Amino acid sequence: MAGPLAGIKVIDISAIISGPMCCQILADQGAEVIKVEPHGVGDLTRIGGFRVGNISAMYAAANRGKPSVRLDLGQVAGIDVFKRLVADADVVVQNFRPGAVDRMGIGAADLHAINPALIYVSISGFGPDGPYAQWRVYDPIIQAITGLPSIQQSRDIPIPDLVRTIVCDKATATLAAQAITAALFARERGQASGQHVVIPMLDSALYWLWPDVFMAHSFDGPDVVPGPAVYQIYRLQPTADGHLVYFAASDADWSGLCGALGHPDWLDDPRFATTQARQMTANFEVLGALVNDAFLTFPTEEILARLHAEQVPAAPVNSLDTMFDDPQVINNDAIHTWDHPAIGTIRQAKPPVRFSDTAHETVWSVDALGESTERVLRDHGYDDDALAALRASGVIV
Repeated sequence: MAGPLAGIKVIDISAIISGPMCCQILADQGAEVIKVEPHGVGDLTRIGGFRVGNISAMYAAANRGKPSVRLDLGQVAGIDVFKRLVADADVVVQNFRPGAVDRMGIGAADLHAINPALIYVSISGFGPDGPYAQWRVYDPIIQAITGLPSIQQSRDIPIPDLVRTIVCDKATATLAAQAITAALFARERGQASGQHVVIPMLDSALYWLWPDVFMAHSFDGPDVVPGPAVYQIYRLQPTADGHLVYFAASDADWSGLCGALGHPDWLDDPRFATTQARQMTANFEVLGALVNDAFLTFPTEEILARLHAEQVPAAPVNSLDTMFDDPQVINNDAIHTWDHPAIGTIRQAKPPVRFSDTAHETVWSVDALGESTERVLRDHGYDDDALAALRASGVIV
């Protein structure tokens, strides 16, 4: 069965995660995605840890199913090859620093001149202008600017820290993929032909973080009812023999928590009787200490059972190793294991979106650097003599 983006051709000249993961989402929904990489190491994630040859685990996870074309875009002949790939493409995604693609001759205006219907996507750290526009950027740099490390503190160890996953890159990737499908939809309806879609990582991260992280910074005025932000509530809860996570958001959850911990008396305490009372700073701190002490009297398995009996959201804290044995992960068949001819066994997360009528059969493959160069170029009209000339000049290897 064809995926919802079947027939859409994407040229991915991005690197690391924000652009490649965006294009991976499109590929998982049926688009044909051609990965164009430079000579040398190619996409920088190829040289990371946990790799075989020039295929790393990170590269494989964000570039699955993409044929790799290795081109020297520093040569005019290489740009000519790239433009031939783009001539009938629907989408180009790049995440070079602002201005770089224009200097190379493959900016939005250059490519729209040969393909007016092209959706051209520019991802960058901070956007095309401003004091930081030319900074080299990776995910933790964006985390720092947004203030995200300042809230990564437990009450036990109040030291700022980074989120230990590339959250800003991934937020940008998902927003970019959605923006591309929106631009394709607008093109289909005749609202526009090609478009230049600009997506700064900084703006994407703030947009992603705002609903909960910036609760206390959204409203001004004397009538705002204060309360704890979500990041002040999130914490691992120690038990008598380990840790769990619970989240009591509603009055029903609060009642259930009191019952599970064996303290129905808290329901009658005026300091805790209403959500507003529990959110008052002094009461919040007192209640936190009481709840923590109560949890420490129960083994994890027992208190989890009591919480679930009271319909309180709660879960054990898996390690990365034990996650694979979690019964719900197994039930969802969320992890796919497959064999690669050079690497051996690979485990990857399956695409999470399930379409009832346009399900796409995932392509479980990953190319070595430049593995599909000649095949893709033949598909775009290059014969043996033309390929030999490109090899001789070093445009392809």
